[in-house]
Amino acid sequence: MENKVASSFFLDGSMIPRSERRVIDERAEIRNPSLSSTAVLEFRGRKHMVRLVNVSPSGAMVTFPHIPNIGERLLIQVLDRGPVWAQVRWVKDGRIGLSFAAPLE
Repeated sequence: MENKVASSFFLDGSMIPRSERRVIDERAEIRNPSLSSTAVLEFRGRKHMVRLVNVSPSGAMVTFPHIPNIGERLLIQVLDRGPVWAQVRWVKDGRIGLSFAAPLE
């Protein structure tokens, strides 16, 4: 079965210009290193072992060589926790930001 996208336009981090370098961290939650340095990410029907950069109750950053669509839903299995659905929030320089559908406990 072929995956369909709404358009042929793919948004990745290189297409979102930022005129100034971020000086302060505007995130509301602390990002913690995970107890495991790896996770399994299901992307378009295939499972990929990814490096987990950091994790918070509401999301994670992972290194990933592919470019998912912003808003695409992926299943991630953080090895010290159960599988959870996540949505791609940003893509830049081989990393992706994920927002979990339900907070991790």
